[in-house]
Amino acid sequence: MLEITNPAEIDLETSPGTAIAIGKFDGLHLGHQQLLHELMEYSEEAGLVPAVITFDRHPKALLDPENCPRPVIGPRQKAALMTEAGVEILLTLPFTQELANLSPKDFIEQVISPLGAKMIFVGEGFRFGSHGTGTVNDLREFGPQFGFRVREVAHVQAAGRKISSTDLRAILDAGKVEVASLLLGRNHQVTGIVEHGRKLGRTLGFPTANISRSAEGYLPGDGVYAGYLYAEGVRYPAAHSVGTNDTVGQVPKILESHVIGRTDLDLYDLEVTCEFVAQVRGWVKFASLEELIAQITLDVEKASEILGE
Repeated sequence: MLEITNPAEIDLETSPGTAIAIGKFDGLHLGHQQLLHELMEYSEEAGLVPAVITFDRHPKALLDPENCPRPVIGPRQKAALMTEAGVEILLTLPFTQELANLSPKDFIEQVISPLGAKMIFVGEGFRFGSHGTGTVNDLREFGPQFGFRVREVAHVQAAGRKISSTDLRAILDAGKVEVASLLLGRNHQVTGIVEHGRKLGRTLGFPTANISRSAEGYLPGDGVYAGYLYAEGVRYPAAHSVGTNDTVGQVPKILESHVIGRTDLDLYDLEVTCEFVAQVRGWVKFASLEELIAQITLDVEKASEILGE
């Protein structure tokens, strides 16, 4: 997959033209996947290159930073999932004030048209351009001028409600990773570098991999989860612990992972992926070290049982 940040990087002379899906694609949930499915299907039938236009951050990061939601997936996770879906060109636009100020027509002229677009796929209710003034009808109106057609893809629903990244965050905040998996069509994952920690888990008999706070992927609510840890191409059954450091201000949640049945692994400085399968329990504070060790033992046993290990 070709990853670019500027439409000018495309050589139209050697391109048969593109079919393009546009959106934030935060989470790449089943709704987004339906959009990509229709993109891929049409591209194959029409002999066009399937492309995606997305953004390097949520628009609110610039326009309303205090209310900007944390991303469900990071840029590298998004790119990997796009590649897996068959997308051949991924244009990730830096969301700058200049981009935010573009009128709908200017956005089409400066971003869409240079890609040689022949068909545009957008989600239901899609808005674009300065202050979100552009609509699907605007895309259709400008289509003949710029040589493309437009298809609006309906929302995908679950339990009578449209699947959204906003709901996904709320579900993950509640620790309901099993429900999140249904909306994502896959288990939720967090990917990051293993850092040196306090090594407390090792002294308790349950060594943990401490995942960098700069890891990609939305951390679920505080608690313990059954799942898997992927390192160097190997999948290990694991118990993941998510907790917030209450003693240090502005410190984000911390993710630690214990590989079940292994105390000999050296994962330091490796990039690993933690996959969440089910919640074992919510977060609890313990009055003594003995209580903590006893609970960890139960947590690992339950996680192993959930995973069928």
